Amino acid sequence: MSINRRRLLGLAGSALGTAILGRSGAAPAADTARRLVVVMLRGAVDGLNVVVPHGDADYRRMRPNIALSAPGSGDGALNLDGYFGLHPALAPLLPLWTERRLAFVHACGSPDPSRSHFDAQDFMESGTPGIRTTSDGWMNRLLRFLPPPHGPTQAISLGPTRPRILAGPELNTNISLARGADKPNPLDRPAVAEAFAGLYGGNDPLSKAYLEGRQARRELMTGMEAERAAADNGAPSATGFPAMAARLAELLLRDDHIRIAFAALGGWDTHVNQGAGGGQLANHLKPLGEGLAALARGLGPRLDDTAILVMSEFGRTARENGNQGTDHGHGNVVWVLGGRVAGGKVHGHWPGLDDKALYQGRDLAVTTDFRAVIAATLERHLGLSDRQMAEVLPPPGFAGALPGLFRL
Repeated sequence: MSINRRRLLGLAGSALGTAILGRSGAAPAADTARRLVVVMLRGAVDGLNVVVPHGDADYRRMRPNIALSAPGSGDGALNLDGYFGLHPALAPLLPLWTERRLAFVHACGSPDPSRSHFDAQDFMESGTPGIRTTSDGWMNRLLRFLPPPHGPTQAISLGPTRPRILAGPELNTNISLARGADKPNPLDRPAVAEAFAGLYGGNDPLSKAYLEGRQARRELMTGMEAERAAADNGAPSATGFPAMAARLAELLLRDDHIRIAFAALGGWDTHVNQGAGGGQLANHLKPLGEGLAALARGLGPRLDDTAILVMSEFGRTARENGNQGTDHGHGNVVWVLGGRVAGGKVHGHWPGLDDKALYQGRDLAVTTDFRAVIAATLERHLGLSDRQMAEVLPPPGFAGALPGLFRL
């Protein structure tokens, strides 16, 4: 009987978790309790209608149909600081803003000018904008510098396949938190498990891959039945991000081995009928806001040790198009949540939406490199040194961490 490594890992992890064989090691970060969660909004969310510059006179001029109303009016933006407002569908996040656990970095994005979803996502996940030859993702490189114990559950991604951001030699696991993910697979049958254990019980690479996959599944299966029962007793449906986020919080609380997590959500490419306070964008933002609030609420005191980044590959055009939507743009907004975040503030330099300030005459300009937000998280939250950060986010063209994003 023969079996390749990919098939073996798939059998060992099934839909719940797939251990990726690789190496671990290198110097630990300063704090052993800190965690990082990254949520990628694939499709380019319209940051101008997420964190709304209602104080910019050009905002409504450029968006006669899809601009949000000023705070205080029906379906208007929720006031943040007198100049910026939050989309009303994200109301569940407003308490985190008030508690100064939520911040935004506006006019943030990639220095690369690509408006290709594929390229821009690849650059954001590799951490090397404009360089297509990078083989690994920046979250995989980060694993080298996290404290032990190292293993396949130190980093998890929510979904059926390993994302680009975690590609590389370091151990990580992909997991489904959807309903039914915790159901037994063929390897949970004693006779099958015993047969495979006999075949792959040695020290060769395939045997090690099999054992790592089985161990990852055992760790992540623990308690999943109880979580499913809780969801069936009045919790949100197990489909959609709110339920996924609530279960992720439970998983993070239960398993101290998990240090970083990644999730991707689609549906943000709003070329047609984007809407303003309601409509297509609002319908996607609502579960996103509910899910992030559920994650923060579920973590409880552990939110103090957690940083959550929400990113998207690029923003959308400052002007609405003829279909009352927006097209591929440039600058966007990055969200930062956590107990140590310098929240209640929109960070970064706002360039304005005046025609002369627009990038290539059409887009919000990028004044903060997205890597500066990641670097601030690595330095202030995870305690990496300058040398370690340079390995996670290698030059050229990177100027350093965004100051003031985290409290000391």
